[in-house]
Amino acid sequence: MTAKTQSEGLEERAGPLKGLTVLDITRVVAGPFCSMLLADLGATVIKVEHPGDPDYARSFPPFVGPDDAQLSAFFTQYNRNKLGITLNFKSAEGKELLKKLVRNTDILVENFRPGTMDKLGLGYEVLQQINPRLIYTAISGFGRTGPNSSKPAYDNTGQAAGGLWSMNGYPDMPPVRVGTIIGDLAASLYAAIGTLAALREAEKTGRGQVVDVSQQDSVLTLTEHAVVRYTSKQEIASPLGNDHPFVRPYGQFRCKDGYVFFGGYTDKFWAITCALFGEPDKAKDPAIDTMEKRFDHKVAETIVKPLLEGWFGKYTKAELEEMAGDKVPLSAIKNIAEVVEDPHIAARNMIVNVPIAGRLLGMFGQPIKLSGLADIAFEKAPAPGEHNELVLARLAGVTPEEFARLKSSGAI
Repeated sequence: MTAKTQSEGLEERAGPLKGLTVLDITRVVAGPFCSMLLADLGATVIKVEHPGDPDYARSFPPFVGPDDAQLSAFFTQYNRNKLGITLNFKSAEGKELLKKLVRNTDILVENFRPGTMDKLGLGYEVLQQINPRLIYTAISGFGRTGPNSSKPAYDNTGQAAGGLWSMNGYPDMPPVRVGTIIGDLAASLYAAIGTLAALREAEKTGRGQVVDVSQQDSVLTLTEHAVVRYTSKQEIASPLGNDHPFVRPYGQFRCKDGYVFFGGYTDKFWAITCALFGEPDKAKDPAIDTMEKRFDHKVAETIVKPLLEGWFGKYTKAELEEMAGDKVPLSAIKNIAEVVEDPHIAARNMIVNVPIAGRLLGMFGQPIKLSGLADIAFEKAPAPGEHNELVLARLAGVTPEEFARLKSSGAI
């Protein structure tokens, strides 16, 4: 009997992953984001937390609700659309419950340091014997193999060890971390892709496998040109600010009420831009009439940039976007308020209302758009152990009497 038929009766979500059951035993973001993507697409995701030590992202601001019952919007954003149970993996009964759940599970996602689950007697080798089809997705700082596999890690670890931190910032200044948890997010995205690839293989062969995703590995793939510049020319990438290593103009330019990104570096886009601002002859100026000439740093700084900012400085961000239309690549550099209120973001359904503390709160939506996918229903994040009785009864066969005993023993 497959996990899908054994879990029949468990509340299922609509979507292409309907029928899949996922155990999410992760914390914070590197892991919860991965399983959130699966939940948005229809998987039944069960958030597993320790009964006395739940996911500490629940304590991250901003908070919503009355003072005596505030809930974390940060936590909700990454744990929406999930069921919630509690298990104490250090108790014998907690371990047995996880094993029972694994029998009826398609995917397990964990983000412990490599070796932790093995020490608990719950590693892949053990769980695979219980359910040969199980996809075991493990997210960690440095992966399950290699000399650094046991090192502790956070998002900043991935940014530092993956090379991205060294490239970010301005020339002649110390490097600057990327202004978001890109290591956690990238690892979660790769974990979701790897999980679905392994699932496809399991559907064909009946055998599951480990999906091993490292934050360092994930960040390394985001360094664009840096690897091949080094391996081909022994050049080490360094901070460039808003500049680009091999095309100009391509970056940030001042306008009347802020800044815009302009990327009209090709001869075609350059000619259109010159005409757009009433100076078509600038496209034929022998000092700046080719991409190669405009890329020269001195030319870019002394001729091209002053020319563009002279044009752009007469207009607001909105006016420039309207003028550029679909003719040249120009976008306002928007703050998050402007993004949230952007009509195009609204048209793409990228700010969605998620229930939290008795109200609906706008959160980022699902960026994967499938033509066959109906509108996604967004549900609240679970309270710790909110669905213990439902999940344990239907997936682990726990009776009401057993449930009461497990609760009093601290196993759940």
